[in-house]
Amino acid sequence: MPGVAVVAERDDVDAASAAALSCDLLLWEFSGGEAADAREVVAAAPTLLLLGSADRAAELLSAGARGVLWRDVDGERLTAAVQAVLAGATVLDDGMLPLLLERKPAQGSGVELTPRETEVLGLMAEGLSNKLIAARLGISDHTAKFHVNAVLDKLGAETRTEAVVRAARQGLLML
Repeated sequence: MPGVAVVAERDDVDAASAAALSCDLLLWEFSGGEAADAREVVAAAPTLLLLGSADRAAELLSAGARGVLWRDVDGERLTAAVQAVLAGATVLDDGMLPLLLERKPAQGSGVELTPRETEVLGLMAEGLSNKLIAARLGISDHTAKFHVNAVLDKLGAETRTEAVVRAARQGLLML
């Protein structure tokens, strides 16, 4: 890929080695058993996971993974996903969402978002940062952050991806 350089290749990875790489993206073919501290690894570096099964996908997305794709992804889709993650988006393989929705029971549907929070949620689903949300809505970065945190709190989510998945599951957002 033009503009992308491999800075290291490893057979195993841990949080310390991931953080030490200081890379823009960690592309990790994750089999599920090679790292007990997988949550720490994805928190240490922007990570795009290639998975053989969806067993830990929700957990790793919740921990901060920037995307998950099936291990057998073709080169064109992998390239697009890498570019999207480098641009700040979160990516999820098309076939992964139904499996993630099956794994977590839906939260109570009593969540009520304000119209502004609904707008912010839609922009979060597009993968926009707080700064870009603020620019799109004509509000300050601080206000955008406030609305994002309110959405996360109301949906009981730790990450933006988890909030989008929960909102979709509850019918608050159409993907």
